[in-house]
Amino acid sequence: MKCETTNTVLTYILGVLALLGVIFALKTINHSREYRSLTGQAAQANTALARVQALANDTLIFNQKNPNPELTRILQSAQSKPATR
Repeated sequence: MKCETTNTVLTYILGVLALLGVIFALKTINHSREYRSLTGQAAQANTALARVQALANDTLIFNQKNPNPELTRILQSAQSKPATR
């Protein structure tokens, strides 16, 4: 009788651990898919940010060669704003 009880308890524990293993495997798969998706989005955002920074630098260089009061005011207002992250 004691062996049957032990066997039942151990079988139950094994079933619970197997179920938890499946659940954690599925969660890992979902997290890795989400990570890949977010990595792609981050790369696109970084590319867009680099383009905007390059445009701002080109505009600043252009304004130094050909001063324009309106452009200077716009550049100063853009530089005075803190970066939002």
